Amino acid sequence: MSLSQPPLKYRRRITDLDEYQSLYADSIADPADYWKRQSEELHWFYPSHSVFEEHGPGEFVWFGGGRLNAAVNCVDRHVAENPDKTAIIFVADEPGEYQHISFGDLKTYVGRVANVLKSLGVRKGDRVCIYLPMIPELAYTMLACARIGAVHSIVFGGFSADALRDRIIDADAKVVVTANEGLRGGKRIPLKKITDDAVEGLAIVKNVLVVKRTDTEVPMEHGRDIWMHEAMAEQRITCPSEWMASEDPLFILYTSGSTGKPKGLVHTTGGYLTYAASTFKYVFDIRPNDVHFCAADIGWITGHSYIIYGPLSNGVTTVMFESVPTYPNASRYWNVIDDIGAT
Repeated sequence: MSLSQPPLKYRRRITDLDEYQSLYADSIADPADYWKRQSEELHWFYPSHSVFEEHGPGEFVWFGGGRLNAAVNCVDRHVAENPDKTAIIFVADEPGEYQHISFGDLKTYVGRVANVLKSLGVRKGDRVCIYLPMIPELAYTMLACARIGAVHSIVFGGFSADALRDRIIDADAKVVVTANEGLRGGKRIPLKKITDDAVEGLAIVKNVLVVKRTDTEVPMEHGRDIWMHEAMAEQRITCPSEWMASEDPLFILYTSGSTGKPKGLVHTTGGYLTYAASTFKYVFDIRPNDVHFCAADIGWITGHSYIIYGPLSNGVTTVMFESVPTYPNASRYWNVIDDIGAT
């Protein structure tokens, strides 16, 4: 079997198979040294004193003693270098609607959302459930949680009220973030109605933040429901970042539940971010000016890793696609790729 070789001008990090095999051999011969080198490409407030410690079956620590923050790695350090570079290209459901969000603007939005969450009493270690469509506010809320040390739990926007409720209860989420509606393939998804059904009678949920995606009016429960845009307008644009231990949780993501009760998988800050940044860099052979279009949904791990944390930790422009590949016709992907210059 022969392997297809991409043109040399497109090869940045791995120029040929020999180089790949050498890198792979290094990672197997001395995994600790390999992952130490990968971790050093992130910004650490305080470096780790060890790479990997095993304390028994299933008990281990990555980058022990290290302190970092995922939002700082995905936003702040790139603002310092190039604040005007596009961080996110939002591709709306309706063809031809695009929004370019710079790293500088992303920091502002993340800071405001982080301060909104703090104003609601969300602190380090608290869980925030996010039930949003593929819109920029989803990225803002993820990174805002990371900034203040809250643990985000994203629920795919196609799940039912019962599925959402189960995940809210299991994660013990005190705040839910949703939208009045979602737009997908020309259809409107009643996300607020689904959320209302999911949180009915749940004392653990103190507040529901609602993003106004459309002009459709929805009922707002006094004392619980808050419009996100109104809350953001009242907040400062800067928010201090928490120094997170490497093993502190970054997010919980639930399995689909198709073979039994959904299981919440906890992903820690240092190990996950190192892996997401490293695999994104090598698997996609990313160059600084690439535009990365991953058509997954952030409700699943592929979207977490290769729409948000992988690209942004590397300072690469990423694409959030709200629609479906067949709306309004089967050429949608190719039109988007042409329009935004995805590489």
